Amino acid sequence: MRHGNKNNALGRKKAHREALLSNMAASLIAHKRIETTLAKARALRRFVEPILTKSKTDSTHSRRIVFSYLQNKEATAVLFRDVAPKIAERSGGYTRILKLGNRLGDASEMALIELVDFNEVYKKETGAGAEAKKTRRSRRSPGAKAKATPEAKAEDTAETKGE
Repeated sequence: MRHGNKNNALGRKKAHREALLSNMAASLIAHKRIETTLAKARALRRFVEPILTKSKTDSTHSRRIVFSYLQNKEATAVLFRDVAPKIAERSGGYTRILKLGNRLGDASEMALIELVDFNEVYKKETGAGAEAKKTRRSRRSPGAKAKATPEAKAEDTAETKGE
């Protein structure tokens, strides 16, 4: 029984599972997106999100802790050099899992796991060309309420008569 057991064993012993997640996390950091099974993607998300949070503070201690999980110098360097500055203002939810359908050979559910800030398709535009969305609650224009008062009507009629 798995009462209160939150980890997915993925059909592997502990050492094999940790090596698998470590390698997948290093690949995710290097390539910014990987394709895997849905169960592995969900397990990887739980493994890599705390590592990404730890990378936001660039100190020797946090680098050593991240390296102890990843066991990969290049992935650790890329994480602190490229990924950490992009996720600095994000408070969590660094990864996104997209379901891809079933694999042809064994009908296993496949998924794409990616780093959210590195996908240009879903990124919100926050540049000079992008405008902030305005919410309209009624069909009337914003100035219609001010002009509807009797004083405003009197002023409008006086202006039109004077011209």
